[in-house]
Amino acid sequence: MDEFKKEKLGKLIDMGINPYPYTYDRNHTTQEIIKNFEELKDKKSSVAGRIINIRKMGGIYFIDLLDQSGKIQILIKKDTINEEYLKIIENSDVADIIGVKGVVTKTTRGEISIAAEEIIVLAKSLRSLPEKFHGLKDTELRYRKRHLDLIMNPKVKEFFIIRSKILKSMREFLDNRGYIEFETPVLQEVYGGANAEPFITKHNALDENRFLRISDELYLKRLIIGGFEKVYEVSKDFRNEDIDSTHNPEFTQIECYEAYKDYEDYMKMVEELLSGIVKKLFNSYKITYQGKELDFTPPFKRIYWVDELKKKSGIDVSELTDKEAEKVAKTEKLEIKIKNSYHVADALFDKYIKPELFNPSFVLDFPAYMCPLTKDKRGNAKLSERFELYITGKEEGNCYSELTDPIEQRKKFEEQEKERKEGDSEAPPSDEEFLEAIEYGMPPTAGLGISIDRLAMILTDNVSIKEVLAFPAMRKEKN
Repeated sequence: MDEFKKEKLGKLIDMGINPYPYTYDRNHTTQEIIKNFEELKDKKSSVAGRIINIRKMGGIYFIDLLDQSGKIQILIKKDTINEEYLKIIENSDVADIIGVKGVVTKTTRGEISIAAEEIIVLAKSLRSLPEKFHGLKDTELRYRKRHLDLIMNPKVKEFFIIRSKILKSMREFLDNRGYIEFETPVLQEVYGGANAEPFITKHNALDENRFLRISDELYLKRLIIGGFEKVYEVSKDFRNEDIDSTHNPEFTQIECYEAYKDYEDYMKMVEELLSGIVKKLFNSYKITYQGKELDFTPPFKRIYWVDELKKKSGIDVSELTDKEAEKVAKTEKLEIKIKNSYHVADALFDKYIKPELFNPSFVLDFPAYMCPLTKDKRGNAKLSERFELYITGKEEGNCYSELTDPIEQRKKFEEQEKERKEGDSEAPPSDEEFLEAIEYGMPPTAGLGISIDRLAMILTDNVSIKEVLAFPAMRKEKN
């Protein structure tokens, strides 16, 4: 707390001013005034925002006032404004929030301004903002103190506005196709739907452990079994993994499922969805990402997982056993903890294929042993009808022709359970309730998950998802 600011707070209170009022009647944002200047010129208006700069020249105060839409200049002339309002300004500082009523005008230098007639204190700040000329540049501090980041780096607001528009567009797209939005449990008795380590918590009343979900897949599939044919959820999922530029332990994705469709249908839908969002946001299918053209023009490129890897590495992973995987991991110098077939194949993909996937690309037909919830490829039981979508070398989406055979599903769950007991901490346990549900009959279904965080990162031209997470997970500060 700044003692000098606290002293000014006391002076305002002594003047009979409430420095933290309940409401304020403003009729324009700063940018509405600037965009509609000709219409509003010489008319009275009221605005509100944070003081980000105060300059005094002779008998005039010049204040830069910032609201969500942008900033505008406020003119306060000592010889024309009421003495009480002048005292308010004399006891105001950068970071204070004020309301201003006055006449819309333009200075001799051509800057659109408001000539203040009334000034109201809306929030007296008790801390100073970072040094004004350098802003807030420390990346870690920006993420820890996002409120300061948004004040000092206004362009960051646009990242979150674009993220919000992406999410809104996705919802509209699915709603218009007849999908129904659901909310499924975040606290689950049995976690599943992905390969990841969960967070564990305790339900005190039941005296039982619960898991924060790693996916909402198995619950949404139960809705399909129950008779809903098009369902989706905007879900917060949690995976107990490391923090880096493309991973956050708490993340947002959209998962959707549609009966009577397969992964081919969803590839067409994803192309329409993502290219449509990009065109809507940027009026073009082509944007720039880190100085390079990124082209969302449909159709997207298709790459066949096993064939492409064999072509680049000489390794056929379609029948890779756990024993063989250990040898491959050593030969290929793969730095992974778990050296079974799943994790070795995944690491080989990351090494040989992923870095080249810049423009939107579907990677199709995974090895069957990597896909416990997926139907086998028609005509080749070694593969599964699964695709992942990659953009700028990052996994952006995941889709299956969902496994609907209850006997085969039980068998694959048992195989996963075996892997888990042998030390694969990311293999989820068998879910008996889901197995019971699928035994009642599940129609042919396609399922899709799309990362909101990574898509927002790409469409805002950022290299870290922390830029598009309002409050990303951070390591504890060292004393």
